[in-house]
Amino acid sequence: PKVMLDSGEVVGMEALVRWAHPDKGLVFPDSFIPFAEKSGFIRILTQWMLEQSAALCSELEKRGFPLRISVNISTRDLLDQDLPAKFGSILERHAVPSSRFCLEITESSIMDDPVRALQTLEKLHAMGVDLSIDDFGTGYSSLAYLKRLPVDELKIDKSFVMKMEQDADDTKIVRSTIDLGHNMGLKVVAEGLENEAVWELLARLGCDIGQGYFISRPMPADQLPAWLANWTPPAFLTRQPMLASH
Repeated sequence: PKVMLDSGEVVGMEALVRWAHPDKGLVFPDSFIPFAEKSGFIRILTQWMLEQSAALCSELEKRGFPLRISVNISTRDLLDQDLPAKFGSILERHAVPSSRFCLEITESSIMDDPVRALQTLEKLHAMGVDLSIDDFGTGYSSLAYLKRLPVDELKIDKSFVMKMEQDADDTKIVRSTIDLGHNMGLKVVAEGLENEAVWELLARLGCDIGQGYFISRPMPADQLPAWLANWTPPAFLTRQPMLASH
């Protein structure tokens, strides 16, 4: 789940993938995504993820939870000039508006072939889909290139967020990234929010949205409606209403 840090309102979710292998049990993405990338199978996996995510979005809307869903797309996806058309068909099939989706890309995936990547991103953005730069701060894109991208959101990598309570340098990096994002007119999301103190700190710095284990660990999609019905924001939000202004 993705939650507004000034109010505790759940505004979205990120779709992740796990492989329930009959012999090996639950296999995590680090073990199979690199192979999928190398073999080209990643495009089929991405199509499946987009299809399942659209179905989930539609189901949640019917239950009264009109949330936005974020899905990661890879380097190979960005080089697929047919991706916007394929994605448009999925949205139409499930009657889900494009504004319900945010597609997350990494800095490094954009830089592999900037011209083709930009063409794909501009087509997706023209459809009304939000675009997000994932793991911001760990890649190597220049700010001059970043300003040309049709993105709506920056996600601060969890490596900077998780220890910012104890590490002043991490806090400086997070603060600078929040200011940079806002100055460029972007929403800023912090990954790796693991305790209440970090939530308070991020809220004071003006970060818009958070996600991490303190809010919820990843869960099977069919468990999400029950979690949403029972979600209670931390008590300090009602004690400190000034956090809502930034």
